[in-house]
Amino acid sequence: MKDWKKTLISPTTPILEAMRIIDTSALQIALVTDENSKLIGVVTDGDIRRGLLNGVGLEEHVQQIMHREFTTANLKMPKEEIIALMKKKNLLQMPIVDDYGCVVDLKILVDMINFPQPDNWIVLMAGGLGSRLKPLTDDCPKPLLRLGNKPILEIILRYLIESGFKKYFISVNYKAEMIEKYFGDGARWGIEITYLREKRAMGTAGALGLLPDCPTAPLIVMNADLLTKVNIHQLLDFHSAHKATATMCVRDYHFQVPFGVVKIDQHRLISVDEKPIHRFFVNAGIYVLSPSALGYVPRDMSYDMTKLFEDLIAEGHETAVFPLREYWLDIGRLDDYERANHEYYENISNIKDV
Repeated sequence: MKDWKKTLISPTTPILEAMRIIDTSALQIALVTDENSKLIGVVTDGDIRRGLLNGVGLEEHVQQIMHREFTTANLKMPKEEIIALMKKKNLLQMPIVDDYGCVVDLKILVDMINFPQPDNWIVLMAGGLGSRLKPLTDDCPKPLLRLGNKPILEIILRYLIESGFKKYFISVNYKAEMIEKYFGDGARWGIEITYLREKRAMGTAGALGLLPDCPTAPLIVMNADLLTKVNIHQLLDFHSAHKATATMCVRDYHFQVPFGVVKIDQHRLISVDEKPIHRFFVNAGIYVLSPSALGYVPRDMSYDMTKLFEDLIAEGHETAVFPLREYWLDIGRLDDYERANHEYYENISNIKDV
């Protein structure tokens, strides 16, 4: 039985600790209570990621990010009414409180009903030339370069399979026959693999125009040269909660200017900012696309993912960003590949064999 009491935290709990509780608990929520056990806020993974986007540090208290307007059910409310309320509010968890507002239980929707899991497809973009990794890619496509004893793409696949996903599409171009021979139809992992064969370079999203059908659930698209431990289910929940047509995962990126940066007004010196640090959010190469977004992808043409987001924004669609706080590494250059080999056993090799 899931112990809901482990989700109880105080408003001065550091966000980093709340994050640990959410990640290690199957309940995926933290309940913030006062000294009298009265519920005063709730914290989910989405609240933490929104805090990161707003510049809130992980060492700060959860009262900085907690959701203060939350829905609860009374201890006396029948199960059927609780389920109806959760469906109406699109909630996966429901705190149960007594007449004084004190937490006495936590209900989880999937435990209360036979909750169908969405049939999400995953598209892995493996059609690149791997030019920046030459000479390693002269005779081997980048997705088959090994970390430890496994190809990069197999490591990605195993992580996604462990997360419960069954249907995969892999875009291929450069040395496609080697990738197809290694992975086959996916039967040895208990999954289904279909190949999207690019006859020419089709950009970072063009292969989506080769999908044989339109999915019925949000589509996960991921570059095939990434190592990450992102929780795909949290990503899908975030996409759904924001009613997004497309969601882009982003990473914090910063660099320090090695000089004092001056601000001037014509000939006058206004100020000097000594070695400032500039921070940005950058594209992390992982996306969720609602089925309607695929209607913007042209058939059999080169098309980039950034262009898809630009087109969706221009048409007024809701687009969201999901900040990654988990391990992430883009293996785009030789030094990235060397780093990945050093970090493999610490961050990735614990993925179960399936």
